[in-house]
Amino acid sequence: MMFDLKTYMQQKRQLVDRALNDALPAESISPTGLHEAMRYSVFSGGKRLRPILCLAAAEAIDPECQGAIEPAVAIELLHSYTLIHDDLPCMDDDDTRRGKPTNHIVFGEANAVLAGDALQALAFGVIAGASPAQPYEVRQLLDELATAAGSRGVVGGQVEDMACAPEDLTPEKIEFIHRHKTAELFRAAVRMGAMVAGASTSDLSDLTEFATRIGMVFQLVDDILDGGEEGGDERSCLRIFGVDGAKRRAEEMTQEAHDALARLRGNTMPLEALARQMAVRSH
Repeated sequence: MMFDLKTYMQQKRQLVDRALNDALPAESISPTGLHEAMRYSVFSGGKRLRPILCLAAAEAIDPECQGAIEPAVAIELLHSYTLIHDDLPCMDDDDTRRGKPTNHIVFGEANAVLAGDALQALAFGVIAGASPAQPYEVRQLLDELATAAGSRGVVGGQVEDMACAPEDLTPEKIEFIHRHKTAELFRAAVRMGAMVAGASTSDLSDLTEFATRIGMVFQLVDDILDGGEEGGDERSCLRIFGVDGAKRRAEEMTQEAHDALARLRGNTMPLEALARQMAVRSH
């Protein structure tokens, strides 16, 4: 039976968007400008890939699981905060994202910083309301989110990305940056989805392997799409691997992700389809 990924993603995105709308303060609530800035970035047209992965991971463990929406919303709020801060003049200094002016262009740099701060705080508030299945507890979900967000996750990856001069790039540094700046959010999304559904230790380990690999693939493919045959950013992985080498690494990691899923007994079709979709973006 052919799995309809497009319909699946559309349905899950609608579910996530409704939950995000409920979680975010209305623009009419004071401070109105801050809440407008928060909503501007959250509803800027993202594909909701990370929360959908969270929901799909929960379904792979327990098709009847109803408790994955809180971690799904939390990971998207956290992701939105990272994008706002990445775009700031002191970071990547981007004027547009997804074809729209970035948050600091519309609302000013100070408000953008504060909107990102508020989204990160809200993410932890949302996850605190989750009800994971036994043997897991809410504190474990909070730890997953905190690890992904902090110095051992996104922030650490961003620091290394900014500090690494193009001439100092090595395969090891590229892997560190990709793993921390990008793959850690995929890892947290999938692990939290599996945990709220009550995953066994072995299933959680396999899903962690899957998530880490597809997170690495996602960043490899992003570098390929951004750089094309010209090489793109001097700090891109293409400087080390070249386009063909980066594609080969993406294909190898995608296969490793599928191998990890093959060890699970649940319905992994959504996760398999999502992994394939991420890999083929470079072709």
